[in-house]
Parts: sequence; C-alpha cells; structure tokens
Amino acid sequence: MTGPASSALDAARRRRELDDLAAHPSVDVLVVGGGVTGTGAALDAAARGLSVVLVERHDLAFGTSRWSSKLVHGGLRYLATGNIGIARESAVERGILMTHTAPHLVRAMPQLVPLLPSVGRGEAALVRTGFLAGDALRVSAHTSSAVLPRSRRIGAGRVADLVPAVRRDGLRGGLLAYDGQLVDDARLVVALARTAASHGARILTRVDAHSVTAGGAVLRDTLTGTEMRVTAAAVINAAGVWAGQVDPSIRLRPSRGTHLVLDAAALGNPTAALTVPIPGATNRFVFALPAQSGRIYLGLTDEAAPGPLPDVPQATDSEIDFLLDTANTALATPLTRNDVLGTFAGLRPLLDSSAPGTETGDATADLSRRHAVVRSEAGPIGIVGGKLTTYRRMAQDAVDAAVETAGLRAGPCRTTRLALVGAAPPSVLRTVAAPPNLVRRYGTEAARLAVGPHALEPIAPGLDVSRAELEFAVTHEGALDVDDLLDRRTRIGLVPGDRARALPAAGDVLSDVPD
Repeated sequence: MTGPASSALDAARRRRELDDLAAHPSVDVLVVGGGVTGTGAALDAAARGLSVVLVERHDLAFGTSRWSSKLVHGGLRYLATGNIGIARESAVERGILMTHTAPHLVRAMPQLVPLLPSVGRGEAALVRTGFLAGDALRVSAHTSSAVLPRSRRIGAGRVADLVPAVRRDGLRGGLLAYDGQLVDDARLVVALARTAASHGARILTRVDAHSVTAGGAVLRDTLTGTEMRVTAAAVINAAGVWAGQVDPSIRLRPSRGTHLVLDAAALGNPTAALTVPIPGATNRFVFALPAQSGRIYLGLTDEAAPGPLPDVPQATDSEIDFLLDTANTALATPLTRNDVLGTFAGLRPLLDSSAPGTETGDATADLSRRHAVVRSEAGPIGIVGGKLTTYRRMAQDAVDAAVETAGLRAGPCRTTRLALVGAAPPSVLRTVAAPPNLVRRYGTEAARLAVGPHALEPIAPGLDVSRAELEFAVTHEGALDVDDLLDRRTRIGLVPGDRARALPAAGDVLSDVPD
C-alpha cells in the first residue's frame, strides 16, 4: 500500500506525470483551468478518492485569481441588494477559510469608513446598519468574534491612528467593521494545487486543452509541442472568464476590476483599510487596502469589458483617475499619479443572464456574483460566475455534478474541514521559528525556509523576498520561469521597478536548477 503523495511540485514531477498520462491516458476527472476554482475542484475530487488531472495553459493563478482585492468577503454587499442566499454563503465560506482551510493565509482586516462632511448622517446610518447586518451574518455563519471582531463606532482620534493620512477637517469619528483579507490570492491557489497534489492529483501547467468534450480533450504540452488525447469520465471547465473559449455555449459578461499599487508611506502606513463611499452611488466603495511588502492596493473599479479577452488586462487612464479622485475625498494630502507605483486589473467572469437576442442595460456592478453549474450534452461541466470567497462551494458543486453525471464512485466532499499545506491554528502559527511575514505567506512551512544565517537576506535592497523563497517556489511550488517567480509566487512584479531589481536573483535561482 502506497502512502500519500508529496505536495511538492517541480519540473521533474511535471515531466514524470505527463509521461505517465501519455502511457495511461484515462482519468476519472479532467479539470481545465488552474485558477482558484479549478485547483479547488482538483482538490475536492482528489480528496474524494478520484483520479484527477488538472491542466492550465499558462501558470497557476495566471488569470483572474491573482488580480483580486485579496479580500475574503462576508457578503455584506449582497445582503444590501437583497441577495440573502449568496450573502450567507459568502459568510459561511469566509469562516471555513479563516478557521479550517487557510488560517495562515487569511487574517481579520479592519475596514474604516471615516465620517467626514461628505458622508451625511443618513448615509452614515445606512453604513452602520449594514455593518450591524454584517455582524448578524457572521453570527449566522458560526464565525466567532475572536476570529472577526464586532463592528463599532470609533472617535476621530482613533480614526487618525488607524489611517494617519485621513482628512481631519470636519472628521466626526468613523465606523469600523472587520472582514477577511488574504495575504495573497495567488498563494491560496498554489496551496490548493499542492494540497491536491498531496492527494494524488496531477497538476500540469503549460498544458493547453483543446477539442474539449464531455469525455475528454486533446492536451498539448506548450513547452515541447507534444500532444495526447486523454479520456475522462467527467470534464470540468473551470477556465473562468475564458470558459466560453473551452465551451462556446457559455455566455459571460466580463467586467474589469482595477487596482493601483501605492507605497504605504503615502497614506502614513495605515493599519486599517480606508473605505471611501463613491459619491453618488449606494453601497459602493473604493478601498485603500494595506498589503504585504509595505504596499497599499487602491481599488476597485467595475467596468464592462466587452471584446477580445487579453491574457493580462490593463488599467485605463480613466480608471486610474477615478480611483485617485475618490480616495482623495477622504485624504488630507491628495494622491497624484506620481504616487502610483504600479497597476493591475482583472476580469470577473460574470454570468450573462440576458435572454438571447435581447439587449440589457444592466451595469456590471449590478450583475449577480452567484455561480452556476452549466451542463450540456456534448460539452464539459462548466462552473462559472461566483467569486474568490466562494471558490470552495463552487468546486464542490462542480465535482458533485461530475460524480452524478458520470456515475462515479466517490466519497463525500471533505473540503469544509480539509486544511491546506502550511495551515494551522493561530496558536500553532505563533510558535513557528520564522519571521512573522514569512509565517503569513507559508504558515508552518516557513520554518523550512528559515534555515542558515543568510537564508532570509533580501534578494535586493528594499524587497522583503529572500532567495530561499525563490528556491522554494522552484522546488515545491511548480515555478518554471522568471515570470512564475516574480509575478505569481511572489508579487514583486506588481511594481515594475522592483521587478527589474529582482530579475538577476530570479535568473540566478533558475540557472541553479538541475535539468
């Protein structure tokens, strides 16, 4: 009897598993797409005892899954719009992530709405009511206040302590609530993929799937050009915003969410997320989110993105101006274009619910974030819509559909209590012999990186990423090239200047990898 598989992903394992698949090209479940939902589905299926292959034409978290706000939302916005079901589902899934799946990657983040003259008494009352409803959601999801503290009103002095750059004129205090924040969305995807691999799933990046049907696909190794036909009892299309390219019967209305990357010092190194109501809109905000490496992510927009789908979406000038202008309504010293160190934008895979042949005037901000399982006679099982917070439920629904449709013999879903690699309760994480920033990124595995007197020295001045992290990305996290290292395993690439300084170290690490 063989023991559990290793969670380590590297180039050698990829080659072995491709060779094995070519020799035995039949599996229970083929998953197309290496984002959060695809890796979540691979883990769910593998944990049920099914044989699983996941293919991703680029890299893990290459698409939308690395461009989010890194927030694990409790569904407050959906409650405000009457979507009680999706609001509670979001709160439940947030609790699972924070207490079972990845407590090392998700922390409670204070969100602060400063009560400035631009926020009238009526609007303030509406926000306070919403925060109280969020507290009720947390309780209904059985998430302890020790995990997510209760909301409250705070005084002007405390507001200034949390966000030093806030405007003081007319400041009458603030409203404080808590939500979940990921240290990094791409790290969650990598942890899901590695955990799936530890349950026997084959995680194959740089593998394109075409001619996809309900019973298999032609797979092409984009590094060698080699092709093979793989048959599967069930195929899950988890390609996100590109799901329609895998199955043309799927119709989506993508929207673009844009963020700016700022130096945290520009806002006085805040310890809470500055939450600024968008003038003229109800229940919509711009967030200045404290992030790793001394950065702030300022976002986000919700703009329709019709037309061809780019691999890497770009922020527009109007979106940059909108974010700066909105944030400046709450700041003592206005931000300018000179404060913007970088930008990133992602496409949301929103369901197109309009009837064929009809026009709809709905803004993408008003479209439902509910997910759906899409089935067709000859096509794969599609999982579309949704959002990062509810990825686990989306994956479960997709695998349930695969098991039912294909008549597979499988165990029950286990992911509500299945911890990812590196996960542990906070009491355990506090004992890990490694710097706190490393523990936040790797959990219990951080101790494996903090070995030797020079292991954690920065790869370049001003960067908090070490050579040990780059090496671990190659030996355990499936990184195959410089882009994988700098743009996804670490987020150095979000700031072009930082990326340029880190390139020599990344190239050096890759040159040391044996063939």
